[in-house]
Amino acid sequence: MTDFKTAVITGAASGIGQATAVAFAKAGIRTVIGSFPGDPHDPYETLKLVKEAGGEGVVHELDVRSADEVDNFAQRAVDEWGRLDVAVANAGIVRLHPLAELTDEAWNDLMSVDLGGVMRVFRSAASRMDHGGALVGISSISGGVYGWADHAHYTAAKAGVLGLCKALAVELAPRGIRVNSIIPGVIDTAQTQDSTNSFGRDGLATAGAKIPIGRVGRPEEIAHAVRFFSSEEASYITGQHLVVDGGLTVFMPVS
Repeated sequence: MTDFKTAVITGAASGIGQATAVAFAKAGIRTVIGSFPGDPHDPYETLKLVKEAGGEGVVHELDVRSADEVDNFAQRAVDEWGRLDVAVANAGIVRLHPLAELTDEAWNDLMSVDLGGVMRVFRSAASRMDHGGALVGISSISGGVYGWADHAHYTAAKAGVLGLCKALAVELAPRGIRVNSIIPGVIDTAQTQDSTNSFGRDGLATAGAKIPIGRVGRPEEIAHAVRFFSSEEASYITGQHLVVDGGLTVFMPVS
């Protein structure tokens, strides 16, 4: 297998995406750092961290709801370095909407980012891979394993990422392209720190106390799993989902 040299990562201005870009830099993988223009986090901070880790990258703004913008994003790796080897579909949003208040517009908007965006990234990236490759989708423990009240659209989208990865693993295997997903547990990111739509800082502290390993996860702990799925060490792994949750899903709370 040819060593992977270039990658694109969506949602890379902070959190898991940022940590993955740094992990790739340490492994010698050059990265197109994808960032939504409305994201309050500075993608150039990710680029700084990549360079400090000895890596190389470029910042590229995009909205994963746009097929044209996603195509341009994937093409950026080819334009910069002549190839595309790895695509990490990490961009996502969380919105709290009880079912009675979940409008079609709110449903479609989140689905277009959290599930449609994954499909668009994979479609664009796969069309530019001619020497094998790796696609990694970021799902969630909500949808990947559990339900989450007042987040039906988010949970459905994240469950859909698993089905998408399974189907594409079969479809793309003859081309040497592997497709896997990560199911993060409760991870301390800017998104989960949002007390309106997610856990908030107090909620994260409460959740951490209930996790067998005794704390919530760190973004780099998910990034390490993404790096594994993108490596030669995972050359015979495709269509699989790895839960990284500190033991939360194997804990029996009624004991």
